[in-house]
Amino acid sequence: MWVLQQCDTQPTPRSAPRRGFSYVDLVEGLRDGRFYALKRILCHDKEDRQAALHEVEMHGLFDHPNILRLVAHCMVEKGAKHEAWLLLPYVKGGTLWREVEALREKGTFMPEQRILLILHGICSGLQAIHGKGYAHRDLKPTNVLLDEDDRPVLMDLGSMNRARIEVNSSQEAMAVQDWAAQRCTISYRAPELFTVPSQCVIDERTDIWSLGCVLYCMMFGEGPYDAIFQKGDSVALAVQNPIVVPPTTRYSAALQRLLSSMMTLNPQERPSISDILHQLDGLQPAPAGQDTTQI
Repeated sequence: MWVLQQCDTQPTPRSAPRRGFSYVDLVEGLRDGRFYALKRILCHDKEDRQAALHEVEMHGLFDHPNILRLVAHCMVEKGAKHEAWLLLPYVKGGTLWREVEALREKGTFMPEQRILLILHGICSGLQAIHGKGYAHRDLKPTNVLLDEDDRPVLMDLGSMNRARIEVNSSQEAMAVQDWAAQRCTISYRAPELFTVPSQCVIDERTDIWSLGCVLYCMMFGEGPYDAIFQKGDSVALAVQNPIVVPPTTRYSAALQRLLSSMMTLNPQERPSISDILHQLDGLQPAPAGQDTTQI
């Protein structure tokens, strides 16, 4: 049994409407003195409760240093409604997005050596997910935590589902499309999830596209479609065109090629997570001492 005291509360940010809005409390274990993150998912009906229990189930599949572990969980009745409580480790470094924002405010970019370190950890987590036949489906900088050693930890497993989705009718296609609109953040969503063909297979390479968007964010200070979304323009139209990587001498040609390969429009042409890890192993780190690059 866990005995906790509350320290702080923050709403979980969402860039698209989703059921089961959640809050995250910073809590302290009265027995061990450690800090934890208590995620409280507000459940209005049975569907919300099932979604919360699905997230719990997904956590239970993994014991991996790059995937946030679930310490404990319970369902709490709040009158006619419920709250799902997920007790998670507190990762002091915050999100990757917060780090990117902090660098941008200082007028600097993340050096290649650090990008490679973080990217390798993200890929290791994704490899574990894909290896069990699942896909994350909502990979983005706000869903990657960084610990004090820059180790990335994937979180928010609520959108995770079986990697391979066979679509055999227009009705099934629309169901997948509607699900993606609710569960996959628009500016990191793969092109094949915006307009789903009536005969197709959706697989884990949706995560590879999102991974490319995350890499782009680390390199250039924002995701490739963040500004388009913020201006109210159509991300669905923008992702149908080949990505244009801004010309830069900050990063190696090999890293830029890797980025472009992840963001190939045809999912069949994107590399697998194992291919990406193999390429990362072959990339030379940036020269020692290159900590930041001035704009």
